Amino acid sequence: MKNVKNYLSENKDRFLNELIELLKIPSVSADPAYSQDVIDTAETVKTRLEEAGCDVVEIHETAGYPIVYGEKIINPDLPTVLVYGHYDVQPADPIDLWHSPPFEPVIKKTDAHPEGAIYARGACDDKGQMFMHVKALELMVKTNQLPCNVKFMIEGEEEVGSNNLSIYVAANKEKLANDVILISDTGMIANDVPSITTGLRGLSYVEVEVTGPNRDLHSGLYGGAVANPINILTKMIASLHDENNHVTIPGFYDKVEELSKEERAEMAKAPFSLDNYQKALDIASVYGEKGYSTNERNSIRPTLDVNGIWGGYIGEGAKTVIASKAFAKISMRLVPNQDWKEITELFKTHFEAIAPKGVTVKVKPHHGGQGYVTPIDTIAYQAASKAYETTFGKKPIPQRSGGSIPIVSLFEKELGSKTILMGFGLDSDAIHSPNEHFGVWNYFKGIETIPYFYQYFTEMNK
Repeated sequence: MKNVKNYLSENKDRFLNELIELLKIPSVSADPAYSQDVIDTAETVKTRLEEAGCDVVEIHETAGYPIVYGEKIINPDLPTVLVYGHYDVQPADPIDLWHSPPFEPVIKKTDAHPEGAIYARGACDDKGQMFMHVKALELMVKTNQLPCNVKFMIEGEEEVGSNNLSIYVAANKEKLANDVILISDTGMIANDVPSITTGLRGLSYVEVEVTGPNRDLHSGLYGGAVANPINILTKMIASLHDENNHVTIPGFYDKVEELSKEERAEMAKAPFSLDNYQKALDIASVYGEKGYSTNERNSIRPTLDVNGIWGGYIGEGAKTVIASKAFAKISMRLVPNQDWKEITELFKTHFEAIAPKGVTVKVKPHHGGQGYVTPIDTIAYQAASKAYETTFGKKPIPQRSGGSIPIVSLFEKELGSKTILMGFGLDSDAIHSPNEHFGVWNYFKGIETIPYFYQYFTEMNK
């Protein structure tokens, strides 16, 4: 594609400043206090799509936050790429662990990002990566090199489960019709080791509540005679793993796909330093399911983790109390073939069954989604691979991710389309954590690479 680098070079400062302005808006979908900010972000995305060259841009209301739809149709006979992304972000808590305010973006150099990284909530997940596609469209339109049709569907509820997206997709199949779906909400192995995500884990997220006495009790008068919900909850949670860190829920592994030795050997070829991994996390050792490597544990194996636990008195000083209730939030990352609704029901049945007399248990499902694997022998994957090879100078490695994007399986079910996951972030970018960041180099590399996908995908479909 001619003039790609020239146009990018000439507009780098503007591209970066526009992203910074987008990152300043605290579009936290989980917190109603930011509802107007989320709506304002949708309007900003709409404006940027119009400026980039979309002929049609619409804000579609849902029962939750709006979906921004845009399109540039140059010829109905040409292939159509549907770009999905999200403009909402995770809560920034705990705020005191940020080195700079989460919605006041700053650029700082790091070992992983010597050219600088943008520090802000949403920098990598997913505003920065979503915005690469908007700028890539502008680049192709302004240089008259858009080779096919493009549609955008940018939502504002990904971080809270995308509850309204399935309704929207089912009701707009014709509008969203496409030949391939393109998403940048994943990462790659390293800046000098490009990779394409070919698998995602599913997700089941639940909240549990354990109730004992009808009120908080004096621990001296009642301790040892009444079931303590916090004690009980921690014992119940501890029992969810055995001595080999296998999940103990009956039926949990029934549909888990066991990869062959050959497939596991191919995965092991990806560069990985256990020492560097431990140093980056400041841990003395890794931990997980017996019989699997670190990279296998966080990608091809299912997991169960407590994401939050609370109850009783947690203020300053002491308060000798037996709390009436205790709570926990638990997520289970699932592999392909595990149905998230089935796993949620298995968890509920098991957790209620192991509760001792003296307490009652409630399990509240939050949200979930299916796992996904994309084949590497499709035209779309080959086009993506060739695009990376063009800009990085080396062929990317196919890689399964430990993360979840539940709507990917939904897209295939409703729209009949495969998804290509072209991520440009790094594992060290601290998504969902304090000090989230995204490399400036990575941002521009994505803008440079994406147009080549369009070119090769169109050429291969002729």
